[in-house]
Amino acid sequence: MAKILNVCLAFILISNYAASQYTLEIEIQQIKNNTGKIMLQLFDENHTVLAQEMSEIKEYRCSFHLKNLGKGKYAVRYFHDENLNGKLDTNMIGIPTEGYGFSNNVTGKFGPPSFEKWLFEISSDKKITLIPTY
Repeated sequence: MAKILNVCLAFILISNYAASQYTLEIEIQQIKNNTGKIMLQLFDENHTVLAQEMSEIKEYRCSFHLKNLGKGKYAVRYFHDENLNGKLDTNMIGIPTEGYGFSNNVTGKFGPPSFEKWLFEISSDKKITLIPTY
């Protein structure tokens, strides 16, 4: 009897865990050109990097599919690495010369927007569309 109870409990725990895993689809549109790649970071609400990925640009768009995310708040930042040097290039006074952006399509005035403005909630599968700043 105890074995049957343990097996049932295990199935319940596994099904609850599987049900709480979501997929975030990110599409970045209106990219200036098809040169280079998009570099993207996903953060949790504590500013911890959970994923760091890069993806090809096709037809001025780029997509990411981030899986197994739990319910919570997340944030994204990305940049268009046109010359594939692995960093966001800037001019002499620090203004980016490559496209970049943040979740919620927020922008800053003198530097990046506050992290709290990047945050968005996931409680089911979600798709977001982002447009870079150039």
